Amino acid sequence: MGLHSLQPAEGSINRDGKRLGRGQGSGKGGTAARGHKGAKSRSGYSKKIGFEGGQMPLQRRVPKFGFTNINRKNYQGINLEKLQELVDNKVISNEVSLDLLIENGLVGKNELVKILGNGELKAPLKISVHKFTATAKAAIEAAGGEAISL
Repeated sequence: MGLHSLQPAEGSINRDGKRLGRGQGSGKGGTAARGHKGAKSRSGYSKKIGFEGGQMPLQRRVPKFGFTNINRKNYQGINLEKLQELVDNKVISNEVSLDLLIENGLVGKNELVKILGNGELKAPLKISVHKFTATAKAAIEAAGGEAISL
């Protein structure tokens, strides 16, 4: 060890660089390292979110299409063929309710249900859900069942 290899302990000295804007003698007076003119040289400057240096921002460049109706109701559709399949597998016998559909994983507990007319229904079922298509209602009643809207 010699005098030439001495150095302060790690973290014991703090060099934050020169203090800006403290007169010409400091070497960082005048513009205080901000350059000349422009928004960044002014006091109170803060870049707005999404600002791209004057280029047209992304959120204004991207086209906006359509319209989202906040009052829209989305129904989970279940076809008649699916109900007939459940009858064939002896999951349901004569009555279909929302609870039964939720139990069998066909719909979520907060979903609205609509019975669709695709497929053939042979069993006379008493079905109570939110909505029915006209063809589904006709097919259920033709099979001797009952369609009850909640």
